[in-house]
Amino acid sequence: MKIAIIGGTGKEALGLALRLARIGEEIIIGSRQQQKAEQKAAELNQHLAQPRVRGLENKPAAAEADLAILTVPYAGHAATVSHIAEALRDKILIDTTVPLDVKSFRQLARKSDISAAEEAQQILGSATKVVAAFQNISHEALFDVETAIDCDVLVCGDDREARSTVIRLIERIGMRALDAGPLRMARLVEEITPLLIYLNRRYHSKRAGIRVTGIAPPGE
Repeated sequence: MKIAIIGGTGKEALGLALRLARIGEEIIIGSRQQQKAEQKAAELNQHLAQPRVRGLENKPAAAEADLAILTVPYAGHAATVSHIAEALRDKILIDTTVPLDVKSFRQLARKSDISAAEEAQQILGSATKVVAAFQNISHEALFDVETAIDCDVLVCGDDREARSTVIRLIERIGMRALDAGPLRMARLVEEITPLLIYLNRRYHSKRAGIRVTGIAPPGE
């Protein structure tokens, strides 16, 4: 499967790209600047047995992909989604965005009372299935591919089949994914991230995450 990571030159994006490439997926790093995307792709390929990552501008990256992952800061979220909207028709978009207040990172700074993923769904319309995931995962943990990630990924989306597709993909990179229901539940998932940032600072860590106990998803 071809997977585009839109806004793919940041730390979380590169960690996801590396983990997905290591399980054999073809990764396209998307950026506003193709040269930057190509540079990051070359850096990632140095960590792989064979090259599986290449770089393009955001729109052609989305157009080529079977599935896209959005990893842009909230300030550029709506503009980026609008820019690539046509390229995402009939595809799944995994939105990792958390609308953090960049002044403190200890609270959210939403433009409305809905989640970033819901905003993306409103822009894209029903032709694209938006699924929220990875909002609470440390980029440090993602990039450390030799160490298992000791937390759960909460997956929200209005389309059950799209949620299931994303859950299977997450499980393939060695993480436990939980079906957290419709896209509106992403509002609650976003709220966890400022708490984790606080806990990281309070306890001098970079890998705080959440683990849901007392349930056993199918297959466990």
